[in-house]
Amino acid sequence: MFVNNDTISNVRYGIIGCGMMGQEHLRNIALLPGASVTRIFEPDDAMAAASLALAQGSQRAASLAEVITASDVDCLLVASPNFRHAQQLAEIAALRPLPVLLEKPACTSLEELRELALLGRAYAAPIWVAMEYRYMPPVTRLTEEAHSQNNTGPLAMLSIREHRFPFLVKVGDWNRFNRYTGGTLVEKCCHFFDLMRHVLRSEPVRVYASASVAHNHLEERYPDGVPDILDNAYVVVDFANGQRALLELCMFAEGARYQEEISVVGSRGKAECFVPGPGRFWPTHLGEPPVPKVVISPRAPKGPRELEVPVDPVALAAGDHNGSTFYQHQRFNAVVRGVGQVEVGLKDGLAAVLMGLAAQESARTGQAIDLTQGAYALSQI
Repeated sequence: MFVNNDTISNVRYGIIGCGMMGQEHLRNIALLPGASVTRIFEPDDAMAAASLALAQGSQRAASLAEVITASDVDCLLVASPNFRHAQQLAEIAALRPLPVLLEKPACTSLEELRELALLGRAYAAPIWVAMEYRYMPPVTRLTEEAHSQNNTGPLAMLSIREHRFPFLVKVGDWNRFNRYTGGTLVEKCCHFFDLMRHVLRSEPVRVYASASVAHNHLEERYPDGVPDILDNAYVVVDFANGQRALLELCMFAEGARYQEEISVVGSRGKAECFVPGPGRFWPTHLGEPPVPKVVISPRAPKGPRELEVPVDPVALAAGDHNGSTFYQHQRFNAVVRGVGQVEVGLKDGLAAVLMGLAAQESARTGQAIDLTQGAYALSQI
């Protein structure tokens, strides 16, 4: 068990992987008082140069081990490609188990999942998995409604709709292939499976998915082959307490006003939130981007109440996730300083991966996947 008996006034970060998401992390770390980036390990020269420009005073490391063992590093951020996460976390555990903020997904296969479950039981420091969607202000507000049940009553249903843009271009085009990403329902949708567990406060018992490649990347060809990532899906999840959740994903709907629409429904009413996509993609001729909102709709007396949930403009400008990366970093930073607790641990990250892998398998076979026993049993994590 990691015990920090000394409050750290300045947290020094070592960064492992600094592509698109890694650079969003750098911008958000820069907003934290008493935080600095000292070492960056990024093999791609262009990405490394961009990262060093963002993190003035940091040094480029020649190896993963150099970052892990550097005396001027207090914690680590792993933001490398998905298929690197498990191996890199294992190397961290072997060399110097520092506090880690691990980008999602925690891993990409059942074999890696089992390995990380064992690693996590012995790891001597905090591991926080970057499920930042929890910290989008409109999602946080909706979660408060769900947990209080003041306006909804006991929950029966949760629905998550994400209609968004296709996967962006990444270095080496690794995000075009299931074998590197874990599949779309792991790579992208682990966020939503985490939200299901977080909002409903129950464990999944069965997953059924129907999905396809309908539009995106059909004409693309790479040295590694033809892209095989899904671009649309429906996923139904049954939970142990009798609740059900639905995910609807479409990755060729970037013209939508809101990117995520999430609703919870109980015996007394419905609560929902509407989350716009990244502001940098909003067409300027349409004026200001939409403001996130929450809508409360009681059954009696009828009368929906609409509440705007604006995001701090500085946090909003620092990334593509409605300020959530910053709010996540505030909490992780507090853990490293010895004044906070891990809210999204490795077990949470692995549960989201397991649900995603089960959904991928269900979409492939057309069969529902049991999470109470067998290869996809949640108990193995």
